[in-house]
Amino acid sequence: MVIGFKNDKGIKDRLFIPAELPILPLRGTVAYPDLVMPLIVGREKSIRLIDDAMAKDKMIGIITQKNPDIEDPDIEDLYTIGTVATIMKMVKMVDGSQRIVVQGICRFKLVEFTEREYTLKAKILPIFEEYQRDIEIDAMYLNLKNLYKKAVEMAPYLSSELAQIASKVENPGNLSDLIASTINISVSEKQEILETIDLKERLKKVTILLNREVETLELSSRIQTHVKEGIDKKQREYYLREQLKAIQKELGESEDKFTEIEEIRKKIVEAKMPPDVQKVAEKELDRLSKMSTMSAEYTVSRTYLDWLIELPWSKKTEDNLNIEEANTILNEDHYDLEKVKKRILEYLAVRKLKPDMKGPILCFVGPPGVGKTSLGKSIARALGRKFMRISLGGIRDEAEIRGHRRTYVGALPGRIIQGIKKAGSNNPVFMLDEVDKIGMDFRGDPSSALLEVLDPEQNYSFSDHYLEVPFDLSKVMFIATANMLDPIPPALKDRMEVLELPGYTEEEKLMIARQFLIPKERFEHGLNEDLIEFEDEAIKVIIRSYTRESGVRNLEREIATICRAVAKDVAEGKNEKKIITADSIHSYLGPIKHFSEVAERTKYAGVATGLAWTPTGGDILFIESTKMRGKGNLSLTGQLGDVMKESAQAALSYIRSKASEYNIPEDFFEKNDIHIHVPQGAIPKDGPSAGITMLVSLVSLLTDRLVRNDVAMTGEITLRGLVLPVGGIKQKVLAAKRAGIKSVILPKLNEKDLEEVPESIKENMDFKFIERMDEAIDICLT
Repeated sequence: MVIGFKNDKGIKDRLFIPAELPILPLRGTVAYPDLVMPLIVGREKSIRLIDDAMAKDKMIGIITQKNPDIEDPDIEDLYTIGTVATIMKMVKMVDGSQRIVVQGICRFKLVEFTEREYTLKAKILPIFEEYQRDIEIDAMYLNLKNLYKKAVEMAPYLSSELAQIASKVENPGNLSDLIASTINISVSEKQEILETIDLKERLKKVTILLNREVETLELSSRIQTHVKEGIDKKQREYYLREQLKAIQKELGESEDKFTEIEEIRKKIVEAKMPPDVQKVAEKELDRLSKMSTMSAEYTVSRTYLDWLIELPWSKKTEDNLNIEEANTILNEDHYDLEKVKKRILEYLAVRKLKPDMKGPILCFVGPPGVGKTSLGKSIARALGRKFMRISLGGIRDEAEIRGHRRTYVGALPGRIIQGIKKAGSNNPVFMLDEVDKIGMDFRGDPSSALLEVLDPEQNYSFSDHYLEVPFDLSKVMFIATANMLDPIPPALKDRMEVLELPGYTEEEKLMIARQFLIPKERFEHGLNEDLIEFEDEAIKVIIRSYTRESGVRNLEREIATICRAVAKDVAEGKNEKKIITADSIHSYLGPIKHFSEVAERTKYAGVATGLAWTPTGGDILFIESTKMRGKGNLSLTGQLGDVMKESAQAALSYIRSKASEYNIPEDFFEKNDIHIHVPQGAIPKDGPSAGITMLVSLVSLLTDRLVRNDVAMTGEITLRGLVLPVGGIKQKVLAAKRAGIKSVILPKLNEKDLEEVPESIKENMDFKFIERMDEAIDICLT
């Protein structure tokens, strides 16, 4: 309630105010003249002061403390200007405190304390307000009324009754005091208004403070409107965060000051990305900082940034450029394979002379078990690089190589980028295993996606669909492995340097077993040299009679079988040393699995020995022919492909055309049927290279001459009597060596391929190179 004490001239009525008054210190609030104010009095001195005042004239001096924490204030702890007030009502509370209602009378100046022990009393100098109203005061008065009305409408802490009370206040001084006492300003600002005696000055100060409050209220209202438009009201946490963001936006503060955002920003700098990639990362970070953590897009964006940060943009391992040391490491891990080792040492030598050279793209082609994958690990160890291997066998989705677009749920980069991240360096040895077994379907062709990866002219800016920024793969040493070259698309094959790993000879397998396999299996089974020893002849028996392969996997399995049996005996307490001999192999491995069938098979006319290529290496092939009474029909069995059947037809036609030279009766083909069979009928067979073998088999049958049992052959035939070149010479020669063949017949045009066959294999073997089919008949038939 506002009570006016001024007359029509604006001059305060001169009430009797004593020169000495009890002083009530206030904490955290300011009392103004003419305003009614409720107070709670709790300090002991203050309670006594109120009791004394109630017993006398009920008049006290109210003054504000500078520091509200001081319990017993002195004169220097109080402001010098206060308000004289009358106690209108006093109620004693249960806890001993008092609730009073006071009404301000006028301002006063504190002169000095006269009593401080029992209660606070001081000499005062009353200040009465005197002014003359003019146009400027009236204008400020009306402006204040309108501003205050606006503030009451906007401020939740101001009741609507205050606007009505203010509208009825006619005295400008009372209005300024009322506004200062009710709006949300600091105690020091309220005290400043109390100390401003000049009315015009006071009206100006209150106008400034009220304007500031109105602007704050308008801003708060605008923030509330912005926030409520984009959020779910039920999500309180989300609502508060949006409020904070809106406040920061209005204050002009950067939203990147959030701890998490700052941490990511720091990691982006530490990752040392290329400038264009860093620009993309920072742009994505800005997007992330404006998202709510409750948004589904937030996780996608955060995961993308994590991938960018964790990729080794600038991390690499130093190459071991000591060529002798690298050669030692390669020889420790693998026996022979001189061609591959030479290529790796050449790469190191060039790298030493030209440090910024691009990584080579090698492709190891060979049958299973010859050490292609393990050779990759050795290369990495020799170079001092990290090793990463991914298996491409059976992959049908292009996204496995290039990654998924981020628009898909659960999208991830492709296996190349995943491998680089896992390796932790940008120059690992990266092995792409089984590159010939990649599939293709409606999801794309993964082998085509590898074209960019395996092209040194393009892979410096490889772009994964998930990252959508270029990553430099030119420092990576890619090694692909394959069992066959044929399934690899020509464009992909063209990008790789093919190094063929042939199968091993018996002598090489013996050395591998002694140097690598036996020590490894002894260690794996908890044995040592004092418990088991293999004689060389025993290892040769395993190689000849229990394994028939190009690699050494089955050899390793058979050695492991023997080690397990010995380990069982040791576990039972039989600690005597076991020496594995050729005669004792049978007791460990059972009956012999493979026999040398060449001599046995070729002791009848019509049987010839051929050489075949298979995905697991070379092999020998027997072709058997027989004749019977009939009508001149030709039967072919043994799961033969169309090309192989056509070779048989061509061989028979050639023989019929030269029947007189071979002393075959003219009516023989009209009265007899011929049946050609290739054993191991469960295995599909195809290709033209068995043509010469079929010819020799048929001539042997029809002339009743035996085929030499130490000869094997391969070559494609024509109706003109020519022998054409075929593939897989190295593997076929190895197969002949394993089977004990002494003489091999090859097409003349394949003579150059024999250069790739190691001298140790060609030793003690006789090679015949023929151009015409008749030459093979002269050599083979006894």
